[in-house]
Amino acid sequence: MSVRQSLLAILDQGPCYGYQLRAEFDRRTGSTWPLNVGQIYNTLERLERDGLVERGAVDERGHVYWEITAAGRANVRDWLGSPVERAHGTRDELAVKLAVAATLPGVDVGAVIRRQRTASLQQLHQLTEARGAGADASDPEELARSLVVDSMIFAAEAETRWLDHLERRLGEQPLQAMQLALSTDRPKRGRPAKTPA
Repeated sequence: MSVRQSLLAILDQGPCYGYQLRAEFDRRTGSTWPLNVGQIYNTLERLERDGLVERGAVDERGHVYWEITAAGRANVRDWLGSPVERAHGTRDELAVKLAVAATLPGVDVGAVIRRQRTASLQQLHQLTEARGAGADASDPEELARSLVVDSMIFAAEAETRWLDHLERRLGEQPLQAMQLALSTDRPKRGRPAKTPA
């Protein structure tokens, strides 16, 4: 999951300080994957090192507001414009990407979904071809390979069904109802409250 890209996309909406970024990330992802503030500041320092953000104004409380650079804006456009490469982990990058994209003003989330669906269908086609490549299911190694390929096929099929579902759900909402402006509430320090399961 790309915390880095999500933070950049949020900063593309306006300057934020570290705790504010954490609160914005939580808001845009339903607090499903709380971030450690240390992770936020480490990420901001790496983004600064890479020329994607810079330190801005400091308020009366000492909060340093981080601002996105032109290179950072281009990076956000590239991220939103390219499909997610699936990786193993506890956070689903595609779900986070689409949740954040759906809440950002000016992002055509339908186009983001369509690009992902195209990539997912292409992967499904390649996997289906790979399943038929080694047809000897009596061979234990071939059986094991086909089980893994089948798992990947089912995951790709589920992803395309989920993308269809998401497109329908978002189509039922007025576009402006989904957009989240940066919150003016000052986030409290400490861990975010846990939501009941």
